This record gives sequence, structure tokens and C-alpha cells, in this order.
Amino acid sequence: MLAGGLALSSAIRIAEPSRVRNKARARKDVLNLIPILGSVALLSALVLSLYNFVIGAVAQRQMSTGNGAVLPAERLAGTAMRAGIASFAAVSLAVCALLWAILTNDFSLTYVVNESNRALPEAYKVAALWSGREGSLLLWAWLLSGYGFIVRLRRTADPRLIALASTILAGIEVFFLLLLNFETLPFTRIVGSIPSDGFGMNPLLQYPEMVIHPPLLYLGYVGFSVPFAFALGALMLRSPAEQWIPITRRWSVVSWAFLTAGIVLGMHWAYAVLGWGGYWGWDPVENASLLPWLTGTAFLHATIMQQRRGMMKIWNVWLIFATFMLCIFGTLLTRTGLVSSVHAFGASSIGVWLWSFLALVLLVCGITFAVRLDQMGSESPLESLLSTESSFLFNILVLMAATVAVFSGTLLPVYSQWLMGSKLTVEAPFYNHVVAPIGLFLLLLTGAAPILAGRNAAAKEVRKEFVAPAIAGLLTAVVLLALGILPWASQGDFYAVICFSFSAFVLTAIVRAAMRGALLLRQQTGRNLGSSMLLFARSNTRRYGAYIVHFGIVLMFIGFAGSAFNRSVKGELAMGQTMNLGPYHLVYQGYTQQSNANYDAGRMQIDVYRGGKEQFQLTPEARRYQNSENLQTIVANHSTPLWDLYVVYEGESQDSGLPILKAFLNPLVMWIWIGGLVVLLGAMVALTPKLGETWAGQPGKRLAGQ
Repeated sequence: MLAGGLALSSAIRIAEPSRVRNKARARKDVLNLIPILGSVALLSALVLSLYNFVIGAVAQRQMSTGNGAVLPAERLAGTAMRAGIASFAAVSLAVCALLWAILTNDFSLTYVVNESNRALPEAYKVAALWSGREGSLLLWAWLLSGYGFIVRLRRTADPRLIALASTILAGIEVFFLLLLNFETLPFTRIVGSIPSDGFGMNPLLQYPEMVIHPPLLYLGYVGFSVPFAFALGALMLRSPAEQWIPITRRWSVVSWAFLTAGIVLGMHWAYAVLGWGGYWGWDPVENASLLPWLTGTAFLHATIMQQRRGMMKIWNVWLIFATFMLCIFGTLLTRTGLVSSVHAFGASSIGVWLWSFLALVLLVCGITFAVRLDQMGSESPLESLLSTESSFLFNILVLMAATVAVFSGTLLPVYSQWLMGSKLTVEAPFYNHVVAPIGLFLLLLTGAAPILAGRNAAAKEVRKEFVAPAIAGLLTAVVLLALGILPWASQGDFYAVICFSFSAFVLTAIVRAAMRGALLLRQQTGRNLGSSMLLFARSNTRRYGAYIVHFGIVLMFIGFAGSAFNRSVKGELAMGQTMNLGPYHLVYQGYTQQSNANYDAGRMQIDVYRGGKEQFQLTPEARRYQNSENLQTIVANHSTPLWDLYVVYEGESQDSGLPILKAFLNPLVMWIWIGGLVVLLGAMVALTPKLGETWAGQPGKRLAGQ
């Protein structure tokens, strides 16, 4: 019995490690299946999108010709739409597979090795999903299929137009899925021995905003695919603008809002991370995001003119075509190494794919437009220069001038390389000299639209409405000059004073326009002013949303103008030594070090005094990440509505060993971020469904100003 018990106990001890090994092996086998599952999901998504595109096109052809078929065209279109819906599920599965591989440190995948490591915090591991070229294209394809999923669920508009828009979106999906299946494969395995750890994410991207900035930017980029698909589909079907413009208005506003949020967050990231004291350097990739924003803004203005009076049909079609193609162009700039940028992914072989796709899109748009040119005539002429339509037209022209200027400067290195064999580049001063006057003119026109409230306003009425805004602008200029602002400015002083004056002009015009309807409503109803404003705004959400957006843009311009008065100082500091900047005295009081698995950091302690009294403490930091030899600065910034005290620790001097501190005094920067939030608030208001055109309990009586 004793011998048998000992034998059984020995067998159990031997079997236990075997079970553990089997469980570990089974877990490893499951993990190995995840990348295979992701690859199969991407291939399935390609097949489904290709089916959606081909069968959808066949169904549209049958509908247009009336030819008989084994299956009715409507059933074919239905199966195509369902395939498109299924493609979203397939791409979602691929996204989950890659994210799982990153979170579980599956270093058998090349992508995970290049973009992540074990020490990377969890939030940045999620961001690693789009920090590399392959992952970013996968995110693009996923968002595109998601937008297509929403479009295909709609049943309130013309079914045939929705089916054709779905087919066009499927064609775009096919292109990106071809890239992911045959060119930039996110599930490529390591050949040979599997590394124990990865290289980790680029230190510049390890900042909280980078977790949300790229997805917001991509939501804007990809979102413009939807109005593009509806515009091209409507042109092919000869659908009137009354059908496709209302459908795409919300899509366009939402995409524009996402793109705006992405751009502003990118500016804030550059300001908080790069440590050069600025937020916009006219970098090629920054410009690539600005270009579709400019044309998208012009498109939103042009759609209003087309809805109101049937004008600018040709402009609308080509503005949305251009916006979509510029979104693809931005992808090309970022991912092909066409231009050098701190934001770019580096050189790759997908440039040929993207250039070919852009050429194909341009060819299809050009041929379709040429064939349907007869339906592009304007229904109403421009009756007067003193009208809302004329102000909108000038806004659009100025936006297009800015687009041409930025596009030309961005691609100058490419042009010069092709023509002369050497790359020529333009720096920030070029854009400041060329784009700044265009921006100021655009700012002035922003205040003209609320003043020119009718189709054909009388000159006398226009002059009357211009008086208060003009006085506000002139008084602002006089006050600034009297305060000695002009001599204080180090650069751009003239533009800054003009910008402040125009901002006062526009703000006054917007406030007067917003109050006008509310005052009339108060007279007619006896309500108080606050209640009248709220009711009028809720019944005019598009108009009031536009007022709020323009208000936010003005606040941002005020922040931009503040850069003319930036000041900075740089030097080496010994312990207890002081650096002076404006009204502040910065005293170096201490130094601490810390280390973790991801980086080693050194932090300066700076006590800030003003008027002999300590105000606050700043702790600028310099980090050296384990996967990089480059020093990464972490800016310390004290922000107020008047200015930012912005401090950067740039490491130690090689000669003296003392820490190097650079400090900036940047006026009015906070208003850029406040203005960005106000712009997004205005977009949300514009998207809010409005109340009926009549008051509750008083049917048939129109609201004041309607």
C-alpha cells in the first residue's frame, strides 16, 4: 500500500508539469492563430468589398438600361450592400487581431516589434495600432468601412443613390484593402529567431494627445469619402442637387469638425512636445492636413449657396472632389517619404499605388463631369455685390487662393527635383508673407456675411450696418497704437495690429447679427432677451452654429496674432542662478532624477517670481528613452489668458556640464485652444435638429428673422 501510494504521488508530480506545459503550448498555439485570423479577415474583407463594388456596378447598369437578368437589379444591389456591411465586420476582426497582438507583446510580428515593447504603457500600446504605416492604413480601412456601414443602413433617401454611393465607397475600400493584403501587410511574421522585446514607439508620439489626435484626423480625412461618393453618384445618375446636398450636409459638417479637432490637437501636441515654442511650423504634413480643411470649408459655404439659390453647382462638385483627393494626397505625403517631415512615416513603396489611385480618381471624376456638364448650369445669377451670396463667393475664392499658395509651397521640393534635379524648399517666412494677408482678408470677409443679410441689400442699409463694426475695429487699432503695441512687436507687428482690428470688426458684426433676430422675437412675444435668444437659436441652429464657428475662428486669429509679440531667452544656469524674461524671474532651485522601464528622466525645479513674490513652480523635464539615444523634452508651461510662460530643459552643456534652460513668453496662445473648442461647439449646434418654424401654440406665425 505504501509503495503504491508513493508511486501514485510520484506520477502526479510528474504529470503536473506536463499539464502546465500543455496549457502553455495550447495558449501559444491560440496566440499564433491570432495573426492568421487577422490575415484571413483582411482577405475576406477584400473579397466582400470587391463583390460589393462589382455586383453593385452591375446592378446599377441593369437599372439604367432596363435589361433583364436572372436576378432583379434591386436584389443584386441588396446583396452588394449586405456584402459591404459584412466587410466592416471583417476589417473590425483584423483590427482586433492586431490590437491583441500588440497588447499581448506578440513579437513574432514585425509590426509589433517595430512599434511596441514590453515597457510601453497600455494607453500607448493602443496608440501603437496606428503609429506605424501598416497600422495607420488598417485604421483608415476600418474607419472607411465603418462609414460605409452607416451609409448602407440608411433607407430615408433615394435608394438608388445610396446604392451607387455604397458602390463607390466599396471601390475606395477595395483600394486600401489591396494595399493591406499585398503591399503593407500588418501581420507579417519575423523570419528567424523571435526577439524578446520590441523597439518601442517613437518617443515623440508618447504623449496623451497622440492617443486621440490621429483617429480624429483620420475620421475627418475618411469622412469626406462619403460626400464625395454621393456627389459622384448623383452626377452619374443625373440626380438634382436637392437630393445629394441635404444628404451630405451632415456628413460634411461632421467630417469637417473631426478634421478641425485633429488639426487643433496636432497643433497642441507640437506646442507641448517638440519644445520649440511654437504650434505651427508650416511643416509639409501639417500643410497636408490644412489643404482639405480649406477646400472642405469652401465646400460647406458653396453648398449653402446651392441650396438657397441653385448656384455654384460646378464649384460644389469640384470642391468635394478636390477635398477627397487632397485627403488621399495627405496620406501620400505622410507615408511615402515624398517630403521630409517630423510627422512622416518615412519612405515606402506605396507611392506608386497612391499616385495611381489619385490619377484614376481624377480621370473618373473628369469624365463623369464632362458627360454630365449639361446639368451643371446655375439656376440664379449673382444679383448684387452687396448680398450674402457675394460674400460667400469671395470667401470661397480666398479659401481657394490659400489652398493654391499652401499646395505650391508644399510641393516645391518635388517640382524643383523633377525640373532642376535639386530640391528647393520654402520655410515659414514664405507662408507667413503669402498666406497671412490672405488669412486677414478671409477674416474681414467673415464679418461681412452677417452684415450682408439679404440677396440684394440696399447700399444705405449696408453702410448703416457697417458703422458699429467699423468703429470697433478702428478704436481697437487706435488703442493698440496708443499703448505702444506696434514698437514692442518683434515681427509681424503690422499684421498683428490689423488682425486685432479685423477681429474686433468681425466680433461686433457677429454679435449684432446674433442679437438682431432675438430682439425682434422679444418685441413680438414679450419674452426676456435670454429666452428670446435661446428660442431663436434653437429654431436657427445652422445659422447660430455658423455664428459660433466664426466666433471661434476669430478667437483663434487673436491667438495667432499674439505670436508677433513672442519673446525668448536661453542660457546655462547654476544652482540658485536667475534668468529674467518679461515680468518674470526664473530661479533654478533643484534637480531630480527618476528611472523606469521605459525611460530615464532629469527634471529641473524652477521657482518663478514676479515683483519679488514667488508665483508658482515649473518642472521642465528631459527624457532619454530606453529604445532611443535622442533626448526628449517635456515642456513645462504656465498658461494664462494673457500669455504662456513656456520653459524647456534642453539637457546639459558639453562644456560646462550645467543645465541649459530656454524660456518663452508667448502672448495669447490660450485663445487658440479656446477658439478651437468654440469652433467645435458651433459645429455641434449646427448639427442639432432645429425646432419647427412656428412657435408652440401659435401655428402659422413665423419666427422673427425667418
